[in-house]
Amino acid sequence: MPTIAVVTSAPPLTAGGHLVVARALEQALTAAGHRAGIITTPSNRFGRQGRAYVSTWLTDVSVTGQGDRVDQVISLRFPSYAVRHRKHVCWLNHTMREYYDLWESFAARLSPQGRIKERLRRRAMHTADSFLLRRLDRVFAQSNTVRERLRRWNGVDADVVYPPPPHRPYRCDGYGDELLFMSRLAPLKRADLVLRALAQPAASNVRCAIAGEGEERPRLEALAAELGLGGRVRFAGYLSEQGLVDALAACRAVVFPPYGEDYGFVTVEAFASSKPVITCTDSGGPAELVADGVNGLVTAPEPAALAVALARLASSPAEAERLGQRARATVSAMTWARVVEKLVIV
Repeated sequence: MPTIAVVTSAPPLTAGGHLVVARALEQALTAAGHRAGIITTPSNRFGRQGRAYVSTWLTDVSVTGQGDRVDQVISLRFPSYAVRHRKHVCWLNHTMREYYDLWESFAARLSPQGRIKERLRRRAMHTADSFLLRRLDRVFAQSNTVRERLRRWNGVDADVVYPPPPHRPYRCDGYGDELLFMSRLAPLKRADLVLRALAQPAASNVRCAIAGEGEERPRLEALAAELGLGGRVRFAGYLSEQGLVDALAACRAVVFPPYGEDYGFVTVEAFASSKPVITCTDSGGPAELVADGVNGLVTAPEPAALAVALARLASSPAEAERLGQRARATVSAMTWARVVEKLVIV
């Protein structure tokens, strides 16, 4: 029975989509007859990323704690691909975005001295990432958005393998009267764009639940009050796994308009629940999977344009159902068994 290590990084006491991918991949590898386990490497805060790269480079992943040989490594998130193994495939979630596609907005917040220091660190990270990724057996990207970043900044070509939905008992209980936004409440997820769209005249009758927690929640609640959204917006907070499945089963559609998302499990989880997704042209991974008017709606990242899309589905459960059925067909072709076939080279 081949032994495969799934390697990813994680900041302390923080969970993200890459850990969901890691756990689902571990389960899929086990179902395919492999012995699989997850190794978590450091992901330090700003200023200490170099140490995380060195620590990962020095991590021994060649044998298990019982002394058995590890036959292959599949790494996911920076800097987990720094581990050394004779059979190493990377299925990249993302590199450190502040030093790549988010550099301009990140650098704008720095002092002149800070920009000089971070520019040097950025150059060092680009060099390290390019070296580390080029030495691997294969590199896959979890979306075309990630693939294009690799080409642009690292000169690395990658095949795209989209992650299927996590293993959950998705279902559809109908198409209720509420849209659903679910994500970590952080600036790049743009829940504020959803609130501003709801405040537009075109969306005056649209109801929406905002599910998730994060540093943006107090500001978002204040914005909802300022915009006079009243009883039309409900902050649902953190959803358990069962709560997430129940919310997806009951909603009319899912609205997910992040900026430059690497992939975004929200899209395929909505599809698996037979719900269409409303996203934006600059949303990255979600905009790759949502075909406008086929399995959801894709609109400009502006409140007025998004408001029209929200109102369109809020006013027509029949159209939401039609698009939702196509969404379910879209995701049915995405299986973890096919992912395993692509990633395993043992």
